[in-house]
Amino acid sequence: MLIMIEYYIPIFIVLAVGAVFAIVTVMTSVIFGPQRPNKEKSSTYESGMKPVGTTKERVSIKYYLVGMLFIIFDLEVIFIYPWAVQFKKLYGTLGTSVFYSMFVFLIVLELGYLYVYKKGGFKWD
Repeated sequence: MLIMIEYYIPIFIVLAVGAVFAIVTVMTSVIFGPQRPNKEKSSTYESGMKPVGTTKERVSIKYYLVGMLFIIFDLEVIFIYPWAVQFKKLYGTLGTSVFYSMFVFLIVLELGYLYVYKKGGFKWD
């Protein structure tokens, strides 16, 4: 049992060094950073807009549609770009299953785009 724990010692050392570095960095900025609070710095900040009204106001559906568009596009880039770079090598070793799995993935993403289009997410009024 002791022999197995020896393999994990470098991992624990890296985690400890990372935790110490994070704590020291945060504490250094708290100790040595400028502490000049004023009314403007203490006010709330929400998307560059001045806070007006109550917190019970409804948010437009466009806000959520823009978020969905970002997530869909982000996922598309994250998964498709590395796949496209390695396509020739992957297609040669794994056959057509690689192509069809990405094709199904693209269909699901395009259904997301179609949903946003139907809801009017591409109309920037």
